[in-house]
Amino acid sequence: MTAHNPLLQAFDLPPYSAIRPEHVEPAVDRILEDNRAAIAEILAAQGETPDWNGLVLALDALNARLGQAWSPVSHLNAVCNSAELRAAYEACLPKLSAYYTELGQHRGLYQAYKALAESPAAAGFAVAQKTILEHTLRDFHLSGIDLPAEQQQRYGTIQMRLSELSSRFSNQLLDATQAWTKLLADEAQLAGLPESARAQMRQAAEAKGLDGWLVTLEFPSYYAVMTYADDRALREEVYTAYATRASEQGPNAGQFDNGPLMAEILDLRQELARLLGFAHYGELSLATKMAESTEQVLGFLRDLAVRGKPFAQKDLAELRAFAAAQGVAELHSWDVGYFSEKLRQSRYALSQEQVRAWFPIDKVLSGLFAIVERLYGIQIAELKEFDSWHPDVRLFEISEHDQRVGRFFFDLYARANKRGGAWMDGARDCWRNAAGERISPVANLVCNFTPAAPGKPALLTHDEVTTLFHEFGHGLHHLLTRVEYPGASGINGVAWDAVELPSQFMENWCWEPEGLALISGHYETGEPLPRELLDKMLAAKNFQSGLMLLRQLEFSLFDFELHATHGDGRGVQGVLQEIRDQVSVMQPPAWNRFANSFAHIFAGGYAAGYYSYKWAEVLSADAFARFEEEGVLNPETGRAFREAILARGGSEDAMQLFVDFRGREPSIDALLRHSGLSEEAA
Repeated sequence: MTAHNPLLQAFDLPPYSAIRPEHVEPAVDRILEDNRAAIAEILAAQGETPDWNGLVLALDALNARLGQAWSPVSHLNAVCNSAELRAAYEACLPKLSAYYTELGQHRGLYQAYKALAESPAAAGFAVAQKTILEHTLRDFHLSGIDLPAEQQQRYGTIQMRLSELSSRFSNQLLDATQAWTKLLADEAQLAGLPESARAQMRQAAEAKGLDGWLVTLEFPSYYAVMTYADDRALREEVYTAYATRASEQGPNAGQFDNGPLMAEILDLRQELARLLGFAHYGELSLATKMAESTEQVLGFLRDLAVRGKPFAQKDLAELRAFAAAQGVAELHSWDVGYFSEKLRQSRYALSQEQVRAWFPIDKVLSGLFAIVERLYGIQIAELKEFDSWHPDVRLFEISEHDQRVGRFFFDLYARANKRGGAWMDGARDCWRNAAGERISPVANLVCNFTPAAPGKPALLTHDEVTTLFHEFGHGLHHLLTRVEYPGASGINGVAWDAVELPSQFMENWCWEPEGLALISGHYETGEPLPRELLDKMLAAKNFQSGLMLLRQLEFSLFDFELHATHGDGRGVQGVLQEIRDQVSVMQPPAWNRFANSFAHIFAGGYAAGYYSYKWAEVLSADAFARFEEEGVLNPETGRAFREAILARGGSEDAMQLFVDFRGREPSIDALLRHSGLSEEAA
């Protein structure tokens, strides 16, 4: 298997079509074995006076080889999931977890890094090198290097089990999402749904050899029913299936229940935090973030909740009054999206569906690229010849002064066996190897937009356009780095509560007339977005922003409270209910099991860190305020942002980088103004 295993060959971009499930475990086993032997050799060669190239650069090379093999496997598991690939992926998780725990508790490596950090040579290191050493020593302590052997072993066991549980959480959520469908034989049941949604449901039915319209729980289908379906019973049925996924409630009760996994994950995280000397997992989470304390995070979130609640109460009162006028005396959770859209249309004569025609995918992409080319002085071109995992995938290259900066894959449309949501992952880091060669970064940008209907291009809602800009902001952070040490290049080493700054920052151009002029054009005529429609979009921008803010704060407070108070007997649902009692203005049904599908905190990197979205939104709104002052397409301001934030990655403290760009620490005022939640905006 080794001889012809594509994961063990040198390659520029992954040979996706050649990777088979049977390649995965042998490749990982071989690389881990090689790496362990190489680490022993590195330490023996370095002796008591390690140097950067002999220690850090040599380890970077080992990490790069492992990353080159594992990154495409992890990616395929998310975008082309199959039973065989899943089994191969999961078989490797405990091995990788054990390996990383071993590295984090490797006394010889720790001593070598400590000696390097304290050596006379370290005084002459670049800022990025000093930061990497500081973070590496911190991470050794957070990996249990100071613990007695028995506790170190327990740490390793916990990490391995957590890795397994989070993967299982993700799998059960995907399985639960795919397990429920509803075939409609009568198109009358789809009254209210736009043609694009019906066509997509028709295609979904045909793909399974069925006649009719197939409603699924993949987001485009769910969203279309909740927003447009006149049939209230259908909305209730779809909402019930979606809101009880992977739980002990609902139509597939108990089949893919994430409840027991969540309980075990929380127990283990709490035990891990205590092992390392923290009061709770929230404290452990903050050890690597911008925020300084539990009190600071909770104070920040509760302050925003107090400011936002009156706006949310007003939003809800208006919605209830509107629904009552339409004959619905009691507003339920499955009515909110539907009547919100109706209210938006009646107030602004604007629907997301109407706007879709002005955002064909190629126009949006060419406009997005035009904006960043102007701001950052780069060029973006599509590449046609490459190996792919799906026919819809596209590949682009960023260059500057005829030199390649980096490349990125776009996988934009929802389909079966693909994880829901939208994300960016760094497929390869930027670094300079021992031969002095610059290895350019590669990113995967993944979304779940509604695919093209026959005879039409894919048409995006404005919400989808915003999602695209958001993920592209993450991509630029990864790709435009000037740091050539993997430990701090791109998004590596960036405090988690600052990592959303470049992504949320990019969303602003979706609302600016100069940005909209570049990203919109009718898919049939090419004519620009009419001023009248633009004015309606801007007027509707902060429609229900109070409700939206409280929803985000509910998630953030629930996540942080859950991890800061675990073990007090309330349980997951109890904590969620208490937060809802404090923050929410409308309660969902008692059987709603939102937490069971909250993959961000149980299967992603946001545990005790979901607050990062709001925290970084303060940074991004305030950073964009400088563009509002100096010109939203001002190349000089763009270059300043690139050099201060995007280029420097995790090489320095996030607050320092922000101050370098803005000239001061962040203020919350711009966020409140942008959201229509300040007295000035009101």
